[in-house]
Order: sequence, then C-alpha cells, then structure tokens
Amino acid sequence: MAHGTDILELANGLKARGEAFAMATVVRTVAATAAKAGAKALIRADGSISAGWIGGGCARGAVLRAAREALADGQARLVSVQPMDVLAEQGLRPGDDRDGIKFARNMCPSHGTMDVFVEPVLPRPCVLVCGASPVAVAVAELAARFGFSVAIAAPADDQSRFAGADLRLDGFDLAGLPPGTAFAVVATQGRGDEAALRAAVGAVAGYVAFVGSHRKAASLREALAADGAEPASLARVRAPAGLDIGAVTPEEIALSIVAEMVEVRRRGQKVVAEP
Repeated sequence: MAHGTDILELANGLKARGEAFAMATVVRTVAATAAKAGAKALIRADGSISAGWIGGGCARGAVLRAAREALADGQARLVSVQPMDVLAEQGLRPGDDRDGIKFARNMCPSHGTMDVFVEPVLPRPCVLVCGASPVAVAVAELAARFGFSVAIAAPADDQSRFAGADLRLDGFDLAGLPPGTAFAVVATQGRGDEAALRAAVGAVAGYVAFVGSHRKAASLREALAADGAEPASLARVRAPAGLDIGAVTPEEIALSIVAEMVEVRRRGQKVVAEP
C-alpha cells in the first residue's frame, strides 16, 4: 500500500481528473493502536482504500462509513474509535454523536482509542453558461473565481469573448457536457433563447437560471412544454436569474447569479422555480 508522497501524488491525480475521494487522517491515539497519529489513507468513492493505512479492521468499518457519508454531503467528520468500556464510562454507545464527534466501538484486542479525521475532497461543481452576452461573459469570469469549473456553450465565433473556460461547446449541443453538471445559466438574451433553454433543462438536473423577465421565461416555458419538455424540468427554471439585489449592470447581474449558485451549493437548497 502506498504511503507519504505517493498518497499526495494519487490525490493530485484524482483532483486533476475530477474524481471525488476522502482523506482519512489519524489525529490522536490513546494506549496501544495499530496506527499512530499522522497515519493517512485515501478512500475512493467506491469505498476502496487506494493508498495509505490507518490500521486494521478495528477502525476500518467506522472510517469507511464516515467516508461514504462525507462524500455524500460534503462535510468533514471526526470519528473516535474506542473500547466498549471506555465508551460506557462516558455514557456513550457505538453510533452516538456528541459535540461533532461520531463514536464507534474498537473490537480489537489492543483496546486502544483512535480518533480519525475524515475530509471529503470533491471535484469543482461545473456551471454551464449558455450564450455570449455581456452577462454570460461576466458569469463565466466570476464563477471561476468562486470555485466553479466553467463550460461555455456558444457559437464558435463568439467563444473569443471568454478569456478562459474549462470546456467549450460549439452552440447548444451539450453531448460533451460532464455528467453530473448541476448548474446552468442561460444568458443568450435574445440569441437562441429557446434552443439554449431546451438544451440546459435537458442536460442539467439541478439549478437552471434564465437571464430574462418573468414574461419572457413564461413564454419560453409554454413553447417548450408544447414541444414535449417535461413540466418538472421547466418548473426548475429560475427567472429572473439571481438573488434580488437590485442589479442593473451585467457585472451586477452576474454577481446576483453567482451568489445564488453559492447559496444553493452551500446550503443544499431545493431548486424551486420563481413564481
């Protein structure tokens, strides 16, 4: 099993490929334990330990459970694996949570205590930006600063308006969009609105924002519904896009949109269309 710099190299490779994983680090031990403070293990989304070592089966099950949970909700965890009698002395049982610590039973003969910090490392969320309007350009630039990877869907002749992007798609053919893309901003502003919105709601299962008025969005929803689009997908479209901050300029509108995406991402809000 790999150790030290090998773990960091593997972690960097997984980050570059956009693959989620969890890093488990032993932060404290009491009495005899197989692994010592500082020991690390890299746990992939399928539950396999690809590098490092944090001890035998005594702690493995609890740490793997914590890793699965951390990858599911994006929150780090501290797991304390203790002998049953030590848990009982504290009025605890396996599976209890107290002060942010998850407690588990150590069933090994060593009867030591080991605290393990489990941190998820998730790929950057991808935002699909449709169109090449000033708002689209501003959203792409600002979203990248806030940790989003950016996919641009715009005609080839308009791609030069964007200084940088992680992925460029010619027009609104989204076949090359990364699976699991959870954010889309349609900022075509009169140039291919219907085609872009149809593509976005078909490819993105989460947040979809349309830069335009309530009336324009309602008209597009009706047209797409008549064309066979699923009502549930259309109901997710937020219009006007972004938080209500009184935005006027393209940069201000982009700020309101990216702020809303951050809110959805961090608070795990349900995506509900504006009335």
